[in-house]
Amino acid sequence: MSSTKLKVAVLYDVWEEQEPPPPEPPPKKPVRGKRKKKLEKADREEIFDALVKLGHEPFYQVLDGAEKTLVALAKFDADLVFNLTESYAGDDTKDMNIAAYLELLDVQYTGAGPHAMYLAQDKALAKKIFAFHGIKTPFFATSYRGKLDHSHDISFPLIVKPTSEDGSIGIDQGSFVESVKELMERIHYIQEEFNSPALIEEYIEGREIYASILGNENPEVLPMVELDLSKLPKGTPKIAGQDVKWATESEAYKVTKSAPAEDLDDATTKRLSETALSAYQALKLRDYGRIDMRLSKKGEVFVIEANPNPWLASTAEFAMAAKKAGRNYTELIAEIVDLARSRYANV
Repeated sequence: MSSTKLKVAVLYDVWEEQEPPPPEPPPKKPVRGKRKKKLEKADREEIFDALVKLGHEPFYQVLDGAEKTLVALAKFDADLVFNLTESYAGDDTKDMNIAAYLELLDVQYTGAGPHAMYLAQDKALAKKIFAFHGIKTPFFATSYRGKLDHSHDISFPLIVKPTSEDGSIGIDQGSFVESVKELMERIHYIQEEFNSPALIEEYIEGREIYASILGNENPEVLPMVELDLSKLPKGTPKIAGQDVKWATESEAYKVTKSAPAEDLDDATTKRLSETALSAYQALKLRDYGRIDMRLSKKGEVFVIEANPNPWLASTAEFAMAAKKAGRNYTELIAEIVDLARSRYANV
């Protein structure tokens, strides 16, 4: 762990069209004997606090879609950018442009470069790269405005989703289709709602397994984490849709949870780790990343997608895997900083 004191810009994005947060209610009188509920911090705040604990000098830098924030980014003074951006001006396909802008500025930053972000975000292209490297991924097709861009000989049931959205955007119960009629309707919905080609892939019945990876030259696969979908209501597709991921008041959210996968035998763990590592390297991910997989009932491992710069909240799957591997949250953030700095030192 480096002892060098660094000025670190914690870079994140907001969009002016986002609804402002609701006004805070007036403070209530504390009730004797009751503890105040701890307010949940955003990931950027947790990372900021960790950087302070490590002896660095962090500060926030925001991109809000306005040119002045791009100019400010070009003029600021920092040794390293901790890149938490996920979009620009509300467009989440432009996170790679932010990384490319940092490259143009010759600024050191954490996480994936623009090439990796592009390759991972275009899920159809990523799947073709996986196939080239012999990495199993569900058979798929892509369709846009009546044109079939690519097609395996796929069979129902299918999952239909946008090719270039993150965070399960565009994935809900309607994404699971079992007939030609449902397929056509969902393709139309994806094209109209997201102006995006539809990615149509075979549904793999099995366990949802996440592999978190740290490193560059010799990346380490952290212990597997599973999103347990077994308690979803009967008849509900076992998929990690928006309701499972983000709809905190939904039944689907309440009955699903992520936790370290405890019952995987050594051979299965090895297959999962090797597959995840191959996908990480095939898409040129660096510093840290997460590979989402399905483990079928037959023990086959299928890569669903790769996530550059995954969510780093202390309660998220990546930090969960790091903790299982013996790292506390501050140590995890320190390692990401060191990995990024080492890359630039070797140039």
